[in-house]
Amino acid sequence: MSILGLKKKQPKTFKVKVITMDAEMEFSCEVKWKGKDLFDLVCRTVGLRETWFFGLRYTVKDTYAWLKTEKRVLDQEVPKDSPITFHFLAKFFPEKVEEELVQEITQHLFFLQVKKQILDEEIFCSPEASVLLASYAVQAKYGDYEPNFHKPGFLAQDELLPKRVLMQYQMTADMWEEKITAWYAEHRGIARDEAEMDYLKIAQDLDMYGVSYFAITQNKRDTDLLLGVDAQGLHIYSPNSKLNPNKSFPWSGIRNISYSEKEFTIKPLDKKKDVFKFYSSQLRVNKLILQLCIGNHDLFMRRRKVDSIEVQQMKSQAKEEKARKKVERQILAREKQMREEAERAKEEMERRLFQLQDEARLANEALLRSEETADLLAEKAQIAEEEAKLLAHKAAEAEQERQRIEATALKTKEEKRLMEQKMREAEQLAVKLVEQSERRSKEADHLKQDLTEAKDAERRAKQKLLEITKTSYPLIAAYSTPPPPPEGGDLALGSGSMRIDFKDSDMKRLSMEIERERLEYVEKSKHLQDQLKELKSEIESLKLEEQQQQAGVYSLRNEARGYPPEPPYMPHSNRNSAYMAQMAFFEEV
Repeated sequence: MSILGLKKKQPKTFKVKVITMDAEMEFSCEVKWKGKDLFDLVCRTVGLRETWFFGLRYTVKDTYAWLKTEKRVLDQEVPKDSPITFHFLAKFFPEKVEEELVQEITQHLFFLQVKKQILDEEIFCSPEASVLLASYAVQAKYGDYEPNFHKPGFLAQDELLPKRVLMQYQMTADMWEEKITAWYAEHRGIARDEAEMDYLKIAQDLDMYGVSYFAITQNKRDTDLLLGVDAQGLHIYSPNSKLNPNKSFPWSGIRNISYSEKEFTIKPLDKKKDVFKFYSSQLRVNKLILQLCIGNHDLFMRRRKVDSIEVQQMKSQAKEEKARKKVERQILAREKQMREEAERAKEEMERRLFQLQDEARLANEALLRSEETADLLAEKAQIAEEEAKLLAHKAAEAEQERQRIEATALKTKEEKRLMEQKMREAEQLAVKLVEQSERRSKEADHLKQDLTEAKDAERRAKQKLLEITKTSYPLIAAYSTPPPPPEGGDLALGSGSMRIDFKDSDMKRLSMEIERERLEYVEKSKHLQDQLKELKSEIESLKLEEQQQQAGVYSLRNEARGYPPEPPYMPHSNRNSAYMAQMAFFEEV
């Protein structure tokens, strides 16, 4: 039995991954499919009808290429990976986006692609235009600006500006966000498709918008030129300037474009003008340039013709769709406005309800406080009534005490008057005693003088008696003892002419009388001093009692009136000056 070699079966399908600007899709394709089959499948899946702007691009070696629709997919130089990766991108750009882009999905895909090219700096954009475009991108993504919802920092995760613009100015992310938000707030009421269209209308005026650049040479040795292909025609640039072309060939002025191997020839419609030739080093690039030239030229000619029935239907449907969406947006705007008004009314009612609840709560609290205050006031009124009764009772007691004190004061005044009268009498008595003392003193002085004179007379008499005695001693001795002198102590000496009379009894009597009067005077003086001391103590006690009574009257009056107690009345020193002078006088006496 022979074993026959079997050929390996070829797979009937292959896998494809298509990456759009906002999604990734995978398809299983048949081996025999052409590029048009895959392209139509992607367009149906996306819902795109304006297919002439787009294509499937793939990477080959160091450049890129567009999938040809008339050839089988696997027969082209596509990657051999599984799945094969294609990028669904805009291949050709319209001259006027607002007139040519009909479908909303077409506008959206162009918006995403142009936005990415600006952020990747494939299209140069000034800082001012970048900020404005970023504001429209934010409007398309987030809708209308709501300060309560879009807090500072809500754009922190979004890439909105080219890095070149961010590096050009020394500004923080918050500062850029503030500038973008200022423009974003002015786009209120713009729908997403309108914001994307406004973005594209600004972007289409940029110099590098929709231009595909290729390195070329004007001769085989130089490599210092760039070829730009766009919807307007062909442009020749210097390698360091992609904004301002050195030479331009509009599609309307080109009669023919041809190439053989690496040489391109542009023949102007005006035969008087020179033919422009340039060279490209890669065959793939030459084919790509030719594809772009043919496609852009076809679209250029198509724009200047009457729209096909399909395009007319699309535009009509798009117009109706826009009108319908406009009506829906108006209805939605009215509903939104009504809802906002209802929400505001609800918030106002809730706020009013909360306010009324707060007012009710405050009123209840005020009522409770009023009730508590009323109870407290009633209690205070009761206490005040009791205090009033107590004060009335105290006032009555004070009045009685005042009357008693007044009576006591009257009595004290009477006693004081009597004491003053006694003092006056004592003063008069003291004056009399002083006068009597002076008189007695004078009498005593007279008596002392008389006594001295009597003693002197007695001494002289005794002296004379002794002299007489000595003279008559012999005569007396001759007689018998002389008889005793007569009683009365009188010694009568006579020799016919001299008689001496000594009265010792009178002297003694006079001395005793003087001593007796002195003792009586001392007794009377002592008695007078005791009376004065007693009078002084009574006056002091009366003054003290009067001060206490006055202090009691003041305190009772203050208690009755609710005043703080006053210090007791202290009589002025001038009022007691007479008393003190009298007391000093009495003490001296």
